Amino acid sequence: MKHLLLTTIAAVAFSINATAQAPAAVSSTVEPWSQHALDFESGMLWKVGGDTPLNYRIVPFMLSWRSPEMFGTVFDSGAALMVRNRITAMANWFEEGAENRYLGLAASPSIELWSPSRQWALFGSAGGGFGIVDSQGVVGGQGRDFTLNWFAQLGVEHRLNDHLSLRLSSYFQHHSNGGATNPNPGLNSLGFLIGAGWSF
Repeated sequence: MKHLLLTTIAAVAFSINATAQAPAAVSSTVEPWSQHALDFESGMLWKVGGDTPLNYRIVPFMLSWRSPEMFGTVFDSGAALMVRNRITAMANWFEEGAENRYLGLAASPSIELWSPSRQWALFGSAGGGFGIVDSQGVVGGQGRDFTLNWFAQLGVEHRLNDHLSLRLSSYFQHHSNGGATNPNPGLNSLGFLIGAGWSF
């Protein structure tokens, strides 16, 4: 929990410093979905299900790239619904559980509903990928190093200017070994992420 607090403080401090050095206004000529974006997010996940009998608490670290829009529409009200590509590199630290760390990749669309002011967006994403965990041979643990993952995320994004944004979301994550062992000790976890994004 101490590590999560330090991460949160660092993210807020970075955001405040960047905001102080950058213009605060959101440009009326730069659409957020026309840019590339890099997002860093962290938070806390708790086990909510799965076949493993072990208890888990996970601190995730996510670095995501979002492409400019693939397709979308702008409504008469000025609001916009856009779909973008998203690729995420993830590093999980298991604060509680059989394993210690997980490194993985995941891909998904990013579906974004932007307000007419372009300052707020409701976003959602669901996808999956693969990764490597340091399996420990513990009964109820992941059973092998290579694992599959899938996730679902729903949150809000607030643009501070044309480049910097803040993000808050709920996050669901699933890990399993794809049935390579019997039983397959799947792990479902749910929690929150906070973070910042940089568009360019």
